[in-house]
Amino acid sequence: MANPTLIDHLNEILKHEWTGVAQYSQAGFIIEGVWREVYADKFLSDAKESFGHARLVGDKIVALGGVPVATRNEIQQSRDLQEVFSFSLAFESKAVEMYSKAIELAGDDKPLVVFLEDILKEEQEGVDEYTKLLRNSGAAAANPALKSA
Repeated sequence: MANPTLIDHLNEILKHEWTGVAQYSQAGFIIEGVWREVYADKFLSDAKESFGHARLVGDKIVALGGVPVATRNEIQQSRDLQEVFSFSLAFESKAVEMYSKAIELAGDDKPLVVFLEDILKEEQEGVDEYTKLLRNSGAAAANPALKSA
């Protein structure tokens, strides 16, 4: 069995990805109004991406000798689109942080590092996308970090 600390961390990532499936799906379900046609499919696509990541990470946990978790964290939800964007940016940023730590824990296991880096790249693309969606919006005015982004 691989490093138990690594497997535990991968299970935390898996919980995060399961949370993404639920959180993004819920956002796609409840969005209303003029922006529904634009963003409902985007959120549901993000839910599918989280599911894909969950599948990959769950399979990797088993390959490393662990048992994948089947639980998730609490989701954040809102009917306010800007707030959903903020939740999504925080979610993607946390994923970047978690995958970066997993890469550190993988050490010299180059195939595992590449596996994690591939997912990390997609998570960073999510950070970039939600950062751009929030830029020059009402949410950006409330978040100083986005003003200079």
